[in-house]
Amino acid sequence: MATTTNPLLQQIDAIAKEKGVEPEIIISAVQDALEAAARKKFKSEALRARFNTETGQLELYAVKKIVDEVTDASTQISLSEAQQLYGEEAEVDMEIEFPRPTEDLGRIAAQTAKQVIFQKVREAERENVYGEYSQRVGEVVSGTVKRFENGDIIIEFGRVEAQLPRKEQSRAENYTAGDRVRAVIRGVNRSAKGPQIVLSRTDPALLIKLFEQEVPEIYDGTVMIRGAVREAGDRAKVAVYSRERDVDPVGACVGMKGTRVQSIIRELRGEKIDIVEWSEDPILFVTNAISPAKVQRVSIVDDAERVMEVVVEDKQLSLAIGKKGQNVRLAAKLTGWKIDIKSEEEKRREVEIQLGALEIEPGVDAGGDAAAVEPEPVETDAEMVESDAPAAEAAIDAGPAPEAAIDAADAPDDQPASPGGDVEAGSPSEGEPSKD
Repeated sequence: MATTTNPLLQQIDAIAKEKGVEPEIIISAVQDALEAAARKKFKSEALRARFNTETGQLELYAVKKIVDEVTDASTQISLSEAQQLYGEEAEVDMEIEFPRPTEDLGRIAAQTAKQVIFQKVREAERENVYGEYSQRVGEVVSGTVKRFENGDIIIEFGRVEAQLPRKEQSRAENYTAGDRVRAVIRGVNRSAKGPQIVLSRTDPALLIKLFEQEVPEIYDGTVMIRGAVREAGDRAKVAVYSRERDVDPVGACVGMKGTRVQSIIRELRGEKIDIVEWSEDPILFVTNAISPAKVQRVSIVDDAERVMEVVVEDKQLSLAIGKKGQNVRLAAKLTGWKIDIKSEEEKRREVEIQLGALEIEPGVDAGGDAAAVEPEPVETDAEMVESDAPAAEAAIDAGPAPEAAIDAADAPDDQPASPGGDVEAGSPSEGEPSKD
């Protein structure tokens, strides 16, 4: 653009800077506005507006096409007439521009031009806003509360307004007009009124971005945030990991005397934040995630379904579960495992029940009542002797075996020899002969 001394050029530059659009877009809008305004006067002609960058003036032309036979005199010109005006250079299908005056378009035409310019500039501004902020989803922005609409908060930052819906607001926060607010860009939606920027104060991305701003080790990549979960206004858990062995990730996030994490807690209006160390070992990670409760032991119940059982001391059970199950619920979201928390007493009773079930005799039915089992009869010594008496008599009748005879001969006189192996010595049965 050659010069900016022309008032129109100066006005175009000022509007472009104010609306954040290119001057060429403003010039195109002015040209369209002039064409729209001139059609009210030159109704049947094909009009074309051009902005002369040398003089800074708007020029209006009626465009006619060169044809062999004219059917519409307002938009066409014969080849012979064109050659009379421009010589032999004029050919069929070429276009010729005829200047038209712009001074006497009138007040209505000027109003029409104004509306067209505003509409074109507004559309260009909306496209710029959408193109800029759709690429910034997940970033933290700072703005001022401007007004309230049906529970939603309209926040102004820069040249645009954004919406903080009710569902994206923390329960612990209340705002008034003029308050400064930091929020994360959740998304950008197209609408008839222009792009709508949606902000959030409950998204975990806000917590992550706040840590990046407050902790230099996270900003430079030494410490990484591997996960973050929130119940906005109440509690949050953040899993951190250090790439360097000498750097404590939890200590880096907490800061000296808790200064770093305290600034984040103040920004979130007192929301409690648990910072735990991330680990590749799921058992160790779950143990850390249950913090601040102390875990006695952790066991994997079902690896496929990602279920774990955590046993804590009886006094630590309520702390591990948290208010309305908040602590274990956040730990499960952070780790991705289903966590079943039990106290040592509950686990002890469970083990006793299992051991008791294993010690039940086979004769016990499902109801726990012992089935009637007939006891086996036990023979007394006398009954055993009586039962063996016939066998002993048969052995005497048959005569002693050679071995039995030898034993009887060798036996002392005062100790009788037993004729059968089934009868105890010193207990003769009835009818048995005794040796004097």
